[in-house]
Amino acid sequence: MDIISYLIIAFAIGFLIWTIWNYFRVRKAAQFVENTEFKNLLRQGQLIDLRSPAEFGRKHILGARNFALAQFKESLSALRKDKPVLLYDSRRGQAVARAVLILKKAGYQDIYVLRDGFEYWDGKVK
Repeated sequence: MDIISYLIIAFAIGFLIWTIWNYFRVRKAAQFVENTEFKNLLRQGQLIDLRSPAEFGRKHILGARNFALAQFKESLSALRKDKPVLLYDSRRGQAVARAVLILKKAGYQDIYVLRDGFEYWDGKVK
């Protein structure tokens, strides 16, 4: 094997390790809940839709506020730290993982994520 092959293998292993580490970091920072539990948390929490404003405008969970990930850090001042934060995206993609880590770093403790995202939501929408 030549040096390029070793570099590619090393990069692939490094990426795999980073992906696994990030997965567990997000899992430790937030609780991933099913539709039923998410519905029960709606009354006491702050519901945040991480999708684009266009997607939010078409349809969203009743009571949600749209904090697109691009402006998420700037929107944190609108959230209270003493109330649970409920997050969802289309299909629980990278936006959720990044938002969870931003919230955790900012000192938020009660973070909940809709397990399969908005596409599988069976509750009220607007």
